[in-house]
Amino acid sequence: MKIEATALPDVLILTPARFGDERGFFSESWNRKALAEAGLDLPDFVQDNHSMSRRAGTVRGLHYQAPPFAQGKLVRCGRGALLDVAVDARRGSPTYGRWVAVQLSHDNGRQLWIPIGFLHGFVTQEPDTEIIYKCTAHYDRASDGAVRWDSLGIDWGVDDPLLSNKDRDAPPFAEWTSPFEYRTAA
Repeated sequence: MKIEATALPDVLILTPARFGDERGFFSESWNRKALAEAGLDLPDFVQDNHSMSRRAGTVRGLHYQAPPFAQGKLVRCGRGALLDVAVDARRGSPTYGRWVAVQLSHDNGRQLWIPIGFLHGFVTQEPDTEIIYKCTAHYDRASDGAVRWDSLGIDWGVDDPLLSNKDRDAPPFAEWTSPFEYRTAA
């Protein structure tokens, strides 16, 4: 497993090895022991989600789940390609409001670790794109929230995205009060 840092501390790119031949490939997308041996100890995952977007240019996000049901996510692309975005939403963080965007695709096999305290969103770059992600907390409807996708200067690469009403009506980042607080290691 290749582990790469991003411009945001704690947000990581994980790329599992692929073993392929004329039949296709095999990849071990998650292995706690291998990650621990590489020095990465991620929290336990309790839920897997799978989403498919029919149209390229579909934006989903920026989403979060507030404490005490906040979620860390390990995100990958099962089919197609997407630009995955994480935004630091931890009040008091030196990188508060900054974002990182990483292309995830079926072809590149990359995964993005998005810890608790970060907003998450993505835009599909191909039709019928599937995103698969592990979560560290179960879904809780009352804790579910969104921040407007175009309120942070993120270059999504689309002019006229397909949006849900939730994402279209979400408050802009500057008018939103984050439920997350930055904590330094003691």
